[in-house]
Amino acid sequence: MGNLTRRDLVVQVAEETNLPQQQAAKVLGSLLRILMESFGNRQNIELRNFGVFEIALRRARVGRNPRSPGRDITIPPRAVVRFKPGKQVKRILQKVTQELLEESAGKKSSP
Repeated sequence: MGNLTRRDLVVQVAEETNLPQQQAAKVLGSLLRILMESFGNRQNIELRNFGVFEIALRRARVGRNPRSPGRDITIPPRAVVRFKPGKQVKRILQKVTQELLEESAGKKSSP
């Protein structure tokens, strides 16, 4: 179970839509460009049943440089993207949670 890459998405979209991979790549590229432009315009992105990508401001905080942990540094505030899952994604995550809990319980009980 590796990560899903851009290339994997292109291949899957091409297979499901019967489009050539070049066209699927162009569609995916356009979609990602539009999403990034929306973030640049400070728009949230709402995809029904999937979820909402929201722009939020992370407050300034104090952190430490791992290379010199004796000194505190101030991390400035910055805009971040947060994801709030929709109903269908929540259901999937509940199943994944259950599977992960069962796997971890199995690892603990085996000698």
